[in-house]
Amino acid sequence: MNASLKPMLLEKATPPVAARQASPGAQAFANGIKAVIPPVLGIALFIGVWALIAVKSEGLPGPLSTWYSALELFADPFYDNGPNDMGIGWNILHSLGRVGMGFGLAALIGIPLGFAIGRFAFLAGMLAPIISLLRPVSPLAWLPIGLLVFEAAGPASIWVIFISAIWPIILNTAAGVASVPQDYLNVARVLKLSEWKVLTRILFPAVLPHLMTGIRLAMGIAWLVIVAAEMLTGGIGLGFWVWDEWNNLNVEHILIAIIVVGLIGLLLEQALLLIAKRFDYAN
Repeated sequence: MNASLKPMLLEKATPPVAARQASPGAQAFANGIKAVIPPVLGIALFIGVWALIAVKSEGLPGPLSTWYSALELFADPFYDNGPNDMGIGWNILHSLGRVGMGFGLAALIGIPLGFAIGRFAFLAGMLAPIISLLRPVSPLAWLPIGLLVFEAAGPASIWVIFISAIWPIILNTAAGVASVPQDYLNVARVLKLSEWKVLTRILFPAVLPHLMTGIRLAMGIAWLVIVAAEMLTGGIGLGFWVWDEWNNLNVEHILIAIIVVGLIGLLLEQALLLIAKRFDYAN
């Protein structure tokens, strides 16, 4: 064979490196498939187990009948036939409103208090026994106190959310402040920075990860507590709606409410994670 033709033949026989590699679009599609398959399989497994239990258990609706009931329920989620007969949309909004108010009050009081506890040892020692005494109390144990003081179901539910959500915020914020290196504070003292500048320039960026963890925990507790509180206080809300459907022996609506509560809790968690990433000073 002619020596000059050999390199040309080898070049034609061997495909270019770029051609052998997958394109970026194909690689992204493959990665997307790999990311989607595990949760889809998990959901399918959950639905399969649910269907199997429904077949074996008398009275428990299966996934298909629950799905049809959900379609009918969400076809008109905001109907209003009186205080005890409202669409699920109104119940969701009322529960979210109570959670927002109770959680907002807990953050408004808990964040400054957590900073103060972490900053001043005397205050931390003074409040430590009170927090240790009240924090383990079951949230629903506070409900009768709320009913006694506020004499109304709505404010009592907000009170229960507030007293349940405030502890993670206080403790995580205080732990974040206490973890700030003493060298930073010594430099601030040498530079004679005001307490406001120490708070905004040194403490807040360092404490933010701890603070967001406390807020996420507090939101989870608040959303968990509201359903139980509304079951006991009555009125409008997801908790009362679940109890009312149980009295009507409508188990399909109870299952729908469980799924709705889980989905809303998941969305709240993801929203807080996005906020935490947005204000992550470490990146």
